[in-house]
Amino acid sequence: MKTKYMLAYIASLALVSACGQQADDNAVDTATAPDAGGMVLPATTSSDAARDLYMAGWADFANSRLSSAYDKFTEAAAADPTFAMAHLMASLSATSTESFASNLAAASANKAGASQGEQLLIEAIEYAFAADTEGWIAAVQELTALHPESARAWVFLGNAYGNVNNSADARAAYEKAIELDPGYVPAHINLGTNLLAQEPKDFGMAEEHFKHAVALTPDEPNPHDLLGDVHRAQGNLDAAYDDYTRAAELAPDLGSGYQQRGHVNSFLGNYDEARADYTRSAELEDARGTNAGGFFLVFRAYVNLHEGNREAAIAELRELAAGADTAYSDGAMDLKVNALSNAALIATDAGDSETASAAIADAAAVLRQQADDVGSDDLRDAQEATISYMEGLLAARMGDAEGAAAKAAEFEGHVASSSNPRKLERMHEIQGMAAYYQDDFAGAVEHLSQGNHLNNMYTKYYLARANEAAGNADEAARLYAELAVYNFNGPGYAMFRKDILARAASD
Repeated sequence: MKTKYMLAYIASLALVSACGQQADDNAVDTATAPDAGGMVLPATTSSDAARDLYMAGWADFANSRLSSAYDKFTEAAAADPTFAMAHLMASLSATSTESFASNLAAASANKAGASQGEQLLIEAIEYAFAADTEGWIAAVQELTALHPESARAWVFLGNAYGNVNNSADARAAYEKAIELDPGYVPAHINLGTNLLAQEPKDFGMAEEHFKHAVALTPDEPNPHDLLGDVHRAQGNLDAAYDDYTRAAELAPDLGSGYQQRGHVNSFLGNYDEARADYTRSAELEDARGTNAGGFFLVFRAYVNLHEGNREAAIAELRELAAGADTAYSDGAMDLKVNALSNAALIATDAGDSETASAAIADAAAVLRQQADDVGSDDLRDAQEATISYMEGLLAARMGDAEGAAAKAAEFEGHVASSSNPRKLERMHEIQGMAAYYQDDFAGAVEHLSQGNHLNNMYTKYYLARANEAAGNADEAARLYAELAVYNFNGPGYAMFRKDILARAASD
């Protein structure tokens, strides 16, 4: 899949990197136990030290301690440079595009000495990186056929289905994992996350699975964090505040609980408290030596949007991008792209062509440099698609229908090799916004309906506006009602939340 931000793409490869995953207790050294074909997803290494580090990495990965997991997986790979799965898991726990790509390359280089199951999992991620979702899903399907008793394999399959919005098969895979092991926390967490985020949503069932995860691991912060997410989705912001506070108490050295609470304070209008939470979250992560704090500060810039001050948000994002190289040795390019792309979208929506063009040009330079540094044609295609998308939205906003059409065609060319059924969503978003600003509201509805309106609230908001302008009052009211209780942060939502609440109330 060609995605807007590479780190979001990495997270989609293994949803468990954000939500939990565990190593199987019976992972063994298949190099010294060649008859271990019945073992569940064995880990091939002849080094006891590497195996111990690998298993410790999985324990951290299970509880969203990605920085610590990454360190352990890379240490395992250093102890045994031929340990393909250590390289792969270092890739999936990486917090930068560069480390993701380099560790995946090392896994690929060493997969010939690994077991069949390990090879399949490595090949699945190779396919995913190459935007071949059909190959990705097929490889993990083969993995579950080879190891049908592995709950972990079924969770990986659920993640692959979820990436293409196939919630029915994703949920079936997660349910299979739970059937195999009812106490397997990652299966409950991934199923709950799917129920929370993908249609048809079921917040009640999501809450039940997260509560089950809390009961199984009451002292781990991640399930409490996820309970906060579902309570936000249910509109219970006070309960979400308490959940995130509890997560912060359980892991006082991590910034994520404060970062999440910052979202709640933003929605409640507690702007000073929100800024304080985001600042504290960044300070904690900086003290731990991770790059997460920089991304948390992107959310702090959104507080300006909730206050209605777009210029201040853009200035804060530009300042964050300017200081990224100095502040972070790893992930600086990803942070710059994130901040600059946000600034570009905000300026684009405001019709500030000069500011938007400058932000897009700066983001494009970073994206192209990153693709050159990684040396991946697949990444280069993804980056060029992102650039065309940003330029296309700006052309559409400025009323340049011809320029928007050209950028939409460019985007289509950059994703031509992808087998992801969702690959043209952003092309339709360019076309839909172009139609909207030409007052062709029926055309805007047609194209934006084919965009990522399920997950991108900017697209969903304009789909609602287009339906309203086209005379589709009932559909517009439905979309505004859904948007009004979304309660998850992003520039496309922060800019419009007050307007959304007003429109939903008027209906």
